[in-house]
Amino acid sequence: MTQVHQLQTETLKTENSLYIGGQWQSGTSTIKNINPSDITESLGDFAQASEAQVHQAIAAAKNAQPEWEKTPLERKQAVLQAIGDELIARCDELGKLLSREEGKPFLEGRGEIYRAGQFFQYFAAEVLRQIGDSADSVRPGVSVEVTREAVGVIAIISPWNFPTATAAWKIAPALAFGNSVIWKPANLTPASAVALAEIIHRQGIPAGTFNLILGNGAEVGNALIHSKEINGVSFTGSVDTGRKVAIATAPNFVRCQLEMGSKNALVIADDADIHTAVEATIAGSFSGAGQKCTASSRLVVMDGVHDAYVDALIKRMSELKVGHALKEGMFMGPVVDANQLQSNFDWIAKAKQSGAELAFGGERLDLEHDGYYMSPTLFLNTQNSWEVNQEEVFAPMASIIRVANLEEAIATTNDTRFGLTGGIITQSLRTSAMFKQQAQTGCVMVNLPTAGTDYHVPFGGRKESSFGPREQGQYAKEFYTVVKTAYQRAY
Repeated sequence: MTQVHQLQTETLKTENSLYIGGQWQSGTSTIKNINPSDITESLGDFAQASEAQVHQAIAAAKNAQPEWEKTPLERKQAVLQAIGDELIARCDELGKLLSREEGKPFLEGRGEIYRAGQFFQYFAAEVLRQIGDSADSVRPGVSVEVTREAVGVIAIISPWNFPTATAAWKIAPALAFGNSVIWKPANLTPASAVALAEIIHRQGIPAGTFNLILGNGAEVGNALIHSKEINGVSFTGSVDTGRKVAIATAPNFVRCQLEMGSKNALVIADDADIHTAVEATIAGSFSGAGQKCTASSRLVVMDGVHDAYVDALIKRMSELKVGHALKEGMFMGPVVDANQLQSNFDWIAKAKQSGAELAFGGERLDLEHDGYYMSPTLFLNTQNSWEVNQEEVFAPMASIIRVANLEEAIATTNDTRFGLTGGIITQSLRTSAMFKQQAQTGCVMVNLPTAGTDYHVPFGGRKESSFGPREQGQYAKEFYTVVKTAYQRAY
């Protein structure tokens, strides 16, 4: 079995990479999948769906959903468990594939596949925990039962920065609670999507229960979010696109769940341990080339520790190795594509124009392989009101904002239209308690990087970072199920 699986990514479907109604299909055109670590390497040409194929997938999902919802619990549990087990068993192979097309170092790619497997394993267990409630009615002789049922057909639109993990934490609960799925991944990472779809395909679930459609947002995405036959849309991406999803789904009363932008702050308190602060910054600001919605791009540093922290951080940044995602010992790979690289340097120019002092990095790197490489970048003496500190950059770039005390640090943390994660490095229980209570974010980290969450607890933000019910853990059922209250009189 292991040998068969090892061959899967070598024979990965490319041109026939759409999975609709239990069948692999070609599209109306193809796109080339370029390795950002070495742009001379292509992972293949992947199919692009037409609007007609989107509607075909919707019809297949609608037809299959009632059968899947009625499938016995132990069968559903076995399906999700098998998907999770295979992802974990193949995390080296699939992690390599992910790193080749997205650019994150192999250890991060491998870790993402492993975590994706854990999502499926967790929701496999949740299948067997679907227990309703009962109550006495206020009317004599009447009983009340409260149960949950599947929403129906779920459209999932996932991003390129965590192509397998983000998709997994949406697909797994959708299937666990009896929904059918139409998945539209980002066009930049089609190979990882096809690999996951092949694993799901092998589970023998009713044809149409799970569908994969590749394509651009203007055609494929719009057809999905405007459909009256879709019952729910779970989206992760930019605020601008998320707003379009909300506007499109509202007239049809389709429920939507949106995870969008961020501008996360990591506060370095006066009593912070410098080593802890620096390591949390390195992991939170620069791992994954800063291409994380949980990345700490604002470093809010109190006066008393500012100089020592900056000196230690710059020294540590100088030790980071940047290179090919599959080369051993690399901390950071390339950014995902040429457009992202240009956007990053545009932001660097804006920061300089605003008056920021470039303390480290900010350069295009000419390395052994021709790829989209840049150095991790740090700015000093920035103001929180500057555009670079108010808009999501999605780059290996962080700005230091100097503050006088805890009150100013918390006010600065909250002075943004976003509210996904916020963190503080401190040795004081009082300080951490105040920050946890007053930070206007969905997730709060103390003495940890702002990037990095667990799979069994809720994830999401506030303000323009999130809209709708939380993702992950038991809270996922709030989006993927509807509540039914049944009354009965006994005769």
